[in-house]
Amino acid sequence: MYLTHFRINTPRHGARFLLSSPQRWHAAVLASFPGLPPDPGVRPRILWRLDHNARADVHAYIVSPDRPDLTHLVEQAGWPSLAEPGNPGWETLHYRPFLGRLAKGDRWAFRLTANPVHSIRRKDGEPTKRTAHVSPRHQLGWLLERQTRHGFMLLPGVVPDAQDPLERYAAIVHGRRDLSFRKRPDDPAPGTGPKGKGRRSGPVSLVTAVFSGRLEVTDPDALRNALTQGIGRGKAYGCGLLTLAPES
Repeated sequence: MYLTHFRINTPRHGARFLLSSPQRWHAAVLASFPGLPPDPGVRPRILWRLDHNARADVHAYIVSPDRPDLTHLVEQAGWPSLAEPGNPGWETLHYRPFLGRLAKGDRWAFRLTANPVHSIRRKDGEPTKRTAHVSPRHQLGWLLERQTRHGFMLLPGVVPDAQDPLERYAAIVHGRRDLSFRKRPDDPAPGTGPKGKGRRSGPVSLVTAVFSGRLEVTDPDALRNALTQGIGRGKAYGCGLLTLAPES
């Protein structure tokens, strides 16, 4: 397993083009792995996340079973003139040594971008409909419902006995984004492409939220699985990648 970090040169036209659609960035990430099977059902899990720390400070993280080659991303959305043999424009580290050191009781700072959703039924007898959580309180509740199965628990916050989970736990929910894009943004118009007579992919709507805070490891194996396989839905569109860092 590998963990890759790439800083995006946001003023460049190519960077703005890729950042305009999660589908475009997803395709660019997949292009980093030569020989990847075209069938999504047999591809290995590749997770990615974009951290928008500021308008002009955006970083990409990728977790993958194989080492990626991001040369095309450097040329389109990085600093190609600064690339050299020892510094190609991105950083890739072996991930398994870190994963193997995880132990019960460890405490870490964490960050996760996720697509918090739940299923509702508006009327008796109707099929359930997947609906996004939109408030920070409900989004945090979504994560709390999943912490045990993923091998961690959120640490207490400044008011550990508070009724409000946003005060009870050492976690914040921020960076909500309401995304709408075409699943295949470069599809030809109906009837104009070699495969596209009368066909056009529908729009995709996605609500994402960023979770950050502090957690404790309760089940190292389950947490290792979460770190490499992701949490929740929307993994193709930059959701699900959990990363850990030493507590500050």
